[in-house]
Amino acid sequence: MGMVVRGGSRKGCGKNMIKISGIKLNIGHDADDLKKAAASKLSINASDITGFKILRRSIEARKMERLSYVYSILLSLKDEKKIKKFLGTARGKSVSVTHKIEFVHEEEKYVFPYPLNRADLTDRPVVIGSGPAGMLCAYELAKGGYKPVIIERGLPVDERVDKVKAFWEGGPLDEKCNVQFGEGGAGTFSDGKLNTGVNDKFHRHDEVFSLFVKCGASEEILYDAKPHVGTDILQIMVRNIRKEIEKFGGEYVFEKCVVDITTEDSQLTGLVLDDGTLVKCKRAVFAIGHSARDTFDMLYRHGISMKAKAFAVGVRAEHSQEMINRNQWGDDYPKELGSAPYKLTYRTASGRNVYTFCMCPGGYVVNASSEKGHIAVNGMSYSGRASGRANSAVIVSVGPDDFENIADVPEALKGVAFQRRLEEKAYSEGEGAIPIQFFGDFMSTRPSGHSILEAGAYKGNCHPGDINNVLPEFICSSVKEGMKAFDKKIKGFASDDAILYAVESRTSSPVRIERDESFQSNIKGIFPCGEGAGYAGGITSAAIDGIKTAEMLAKDILIFTTVI
Repeated sequence: MGMVVRGGSRKGCGKNMIKISGIKLNIGHDADDLKKAAASKLSINASDITGFKILRRSIEARKMERLSYVYSILLSLKDEKKIKKFLGTARGKSVSVTHKIEFVHEEEKYVFPYPLNRADLTDRPVVIGSGPAGMLCAYELAKGGYKPVIIERGLPVDERVDKVKAFWEGGPLDEKCNVQFGEGGAGTFSDGKLNTGVNDKFHRHDEVFSLFVKCGASEEILYDAKPHVGTDILQIMVRNIRKEIEKFGGEYVFEKCVVDITTEDSQLTGLVLDDGTLVKCKRAVFAIGHSARDTFDMLYRHGISMKAKAFAVGVRAEHSQEMINRNQWGDDYPKELGSAPYKLTYRTASGRNVYTFCMCPGGYVVNASSEKGHIAVNGMSYSGRASGRANSAVIVSVGPDDFENIADVPEALKGVAFQRRLEEKAYSEGEGAIPIQFFGDFMSTRPSGHSILEAGAYKGNCHPGDINNVLPEFICSSVKEGMKAFDKKIKGFASDDAILYAVESRTSSPVRIERDESFQSNIKGIFPCGEGAGYAGGITSAAIDGIKTAEMLAKDILIFTTVI
């Protein structure tokens, strides 16, 4: 068929443009100021610039007394020859080195490489799970003509938000629809960070962000060095992405959980739902999320190749956002900067890695439990990041060696068992609520007084407890050592009144479901995908893996389906 192996891209039509980096402007500038600064660097008038696009914007905070934004931008000009002549001068060469000025072609766009050019496909692919991986996989398949069926155990996002709010206000936990499960996946109740280390030459990253903007996100995510969306905007995005998928022929099935599979000769033939329905299919994407423990069990029983993987566990640590802002930006920081983020890492004397994760500026700590009798916490921010409190996970790396002594559990699922035991202890210590403790009391191994309940910003019930009774000693000691080390970078991080919540256990999947070069498991037709399968860590990387999986599934259909 002469098909490409992975992904695709096409260049926009039009003339060359100029990319210029390292333009610094004081906080509080506007678009005209940016245009004038670029023109000055190129020794032209601002009127010579016919258009520009911001490629990247970051905050320069190394010299707190002179905070600035640093830009990389793309320019189109009236007269390119004028610029080429300038760049040939001594001054032009100097500016070109300092600001990395270069002529580039207009940006390339992502192209789905395997569109289905027929309308009679009877074996529709199924996508299980509607988190970032499942949504983007379904979107590309739908746009490509494959009319996927999306099966989600939870509720549509609006009803899900109501369900979660009721739980936080003291209602019962719905094990099928909660912070972990439901339309949008676990990321829906988060800060909505979109950072990723994925380097993708096929522009899948741009495809993800373009869809997010189309569906409600701010255009700032296209160029911010630390883009985020916020849970309120995520809810809008998720709803609108569903509409896009349905517009292209995709179909959603809510409140149905895949509880079994049927196979023949190591080939998937169907999915069994919790109401007994058999959905016949030859290809299903398992974008199940990192908390789908029942699905891990089911796949293991069927002999799907999987193994335990490293992850991290610990606590949520909360501080005054004002304290964080002053540490990051100085005492007289511009208020328009909003709430400052941070990222901290440390290696303990024993060799354990301790680091902050999923930092939520101006956010809340939330009860993120998905099983009765268990407590798990996470962080969440609204787009305005205005709670006045800052929280992040302070977590310690753990691996298979740490749970090898857990008995009566298959090796591949011992990480799941490790998580569950910590969550059961948290439930017990908090008497059914989130155990909460001042850092000073954590250091002294005593529960905090009830006044702590008035100090934090959280969603869900909390109860004073001693987190030393929840986490193993090696994790407690690592957290204590790590927070003391972080205090040297952010003064006050290890203050006695810093608030800890337990247990942060769902940082990433505890298993990896193995897949081959075609993205299929050892049972053909099963496509493990996203964070739950162990191939991503966060919204953006999961979404990109969803696109990759859609490409490979579509390729498989085109190879093995007879085209009439």
